[in-house]
Amino acid sequence: MINVTVENFETEVIAASMTTPVLVDFWAPWCGPCKVIGPLLEKVEQEYAGRFRLVKIDSDEEQQLAAAFGIRSIPTCILVMNGQPVDGFQGALPEGKIKEFLDKHVPAGEPLDTEPSEAEQALALAEAGDTDAALHKLHEALALDPSNDDARYDYVRLLVQAGHLEEAEAALQPTRKYIPAQLRFEALSQWISALNFAATVAEGAGAMAEFDAKISASKRDFDARFGKARVLMAMGEWTASMDELLEIIMRDKKWSDEAPRKTFVAILELLTPPKPKASAEAGNKSAGGIELSGNSVTAQDPQAQLIATYRRRLSMVLN
Repeated sequence: MINVTVENFETEVIAASMTTPVLVDFWAPWCGPCKVIGPLLEKVEQEYAGRFRLVKIDSDEEQQLAAAFGIRSIPTCILVMNGQPVDGFQGALPEGKIKEFLDKHVPAGEPLDTEPSEAEQALALAEAGDTDAALHKLHEALALDPSNDDARYDYVRLLVQAGHLEEAEAALQPTRKYIPAQLRFEALSQWISALNFAATVAEGAGAMAEFDAKISASKRDFDARFGKARVLMAMGEWTASMDELLEIIMRDKKWSDEAPRKTFVAILELLTPPKPKASAEAGNKSAGGIELSGNSVTAQDPQAQLIATYRRRLSMVLN
């Protein structure tokens, strides 16, 4: 069992989950049910002998992490695999129910299948420029297995990139039931919303000039700033959009139910490179493709550096 904070979250949760499922236990010292389930989780971790890792996050001390996972009550346990939350439960479940939950997800020890998945084949087609074939293959994969979240994410993202927003929204609907919400699907929803918003405002420079005039008149015109940020997001001007969002967050963190922060986090998720398949090679990298060597973190490419930089900026503004 490992205690996790903002400082070691990337290493102990995101990077670790690339090779071994990580069960994140959100708790607090004052929480009675947390004291009941805590020892049970540690006992199960020992019995499962490396099939999953248990980490604990004090939700009072690490409010930023609790907010990122949408924690509303404790104890709440979230299972993270390949850098993404995949399932969870609330309350002090008995030992048998905890094992039932884990057995749905954790490996039994057999070697991983290395054959390319339908989704991976589709992405290869997309990279080769055959978008229609890629969409067809992903649609078939979802028809065969509607619970295939990886295929659904790739399908919706490709639909958005191709400009098929109505189809993308329809394909995204089944994910609305997830509790907690998966960040990658929330990010796609934010992207679609920004594209729809941009379609309703004046085109190009005219819209920007109107927003800029309002912002010049009042730096606290958050509606104008947020509108500008969403148009920039729709245009793919990711860093300019995040810069505008930071201007709002610096002045009012809670404005509009934290919509600027949520949009900022969505952009970071959209910029994060696809998660690699679990392997020995991927085991020492973070979800953002950052090499982890001991306690040092070295960015491997400009994209990873950009993501890390803007994550730090958001953290500084929020704290």
